[in-house]
Amino acid sequence: MTEPTPAQAAAELLTVRDFIRYGVSRFNAADLAYGHGTTTAFDEAVFMVLETLHLPIDQLEPYLDARLTAPERQVLAEILHARVSTRKPASYLLNKAYIQGFPFYVDERVIVPRSYIGELLFSELFGGDDMTLVEDPTAVGRVLDLCTGSGCLAILAARVFPEAEVDAVDLSPDALEVARRNVADNGLAERVHLFQGDLFAPLKNRKYDVILTNPPYVDADAMAALPLEFRAEPQLALAGGDDGLDIVRRILKEAPKHLTPEGGLLCEFGTGREILEAEYPELDFLWLQTAESFGEVFWLTRDQLKKT
Repeated sequence: MTEPTPAQAAAELLTVRDFIRYGVSRFNAADLAYGHGTTTAFDEAVFMVLETLHLPIDQLEPYLDARLTAPERQVLAEILHARVSTRKPASYLLNKAYIQGFPFYVDERVIVPRSYIGELLFSELFGGDDMTLVEDPTAVGRVLDLCTGSGCLAILAARVFPEAEVDAVDLSPDALEVARRNVADNGLAERVHLFQGDLFAPLKNRKYDVILTNPPYVDADAMAALPLEFRAEPQLALAGGDDGLDIVRRILKEAPKHLTPEGGLLCEFGTGREILEAEYPELDFLWLQTAESFGEVFWLTRDQLKKT
């Protein structure tokens, strides 16, 4: 079956429902890969249609049968076609990604943000009634986000820890330009400070109550097998060496020098839990669970890290 051109689709499809159905069909036929904020063809199509129309991405039902104008139909047909023809993540085509409901600008200079740490920051682990990592978020004075990319975790940390100064570091000057835009868009230029450099190097002797990091952690075999969507992202933000843990090891070694006595490290590193536990038997990793993961994020205090 010959696929319709964007012009043909724009002429024949009329409603939001029509374009979502069309997007799902095209995405399934093209066998697209997901993982940049959505996990299915339906979720991807809903996100792209609602975001393109400047509608709330969490309110599909009121708009499903809304008839669209000719210009709206044209732009929708074109962007859905672009998702298939370019295999770029939807967030690059839309210049938008969401973490915990907060929007961020993104483009090809940064990895599309999708960290589990965002969910954990807004959980009871930070200021909850039961087991907590930080009992009083207002008492946190300084936070560090290593490998900040788009700056999203640094910005979320500034919201969770309202009294904290937040430092954010990335090796890529291009990524920091995107982060700078997001910091400004969120009105946080006075509290979120960006540094260019290799991990802790530009921070000298600064110490932090909380260190967050979602470093590159894709192993060599996985890098070689990445789908096209993931190859569109900066490889610097993905590749973590042969077993994916090269940068994690460096962070574990250097973090104790940059934590306050009561401070802790929250690190997301993907798979490889067994490798870390075997390599660091002296460390009592606290493995944290999110809605879609377990054993991919850990918390360690400064006292625990000093055992390395």
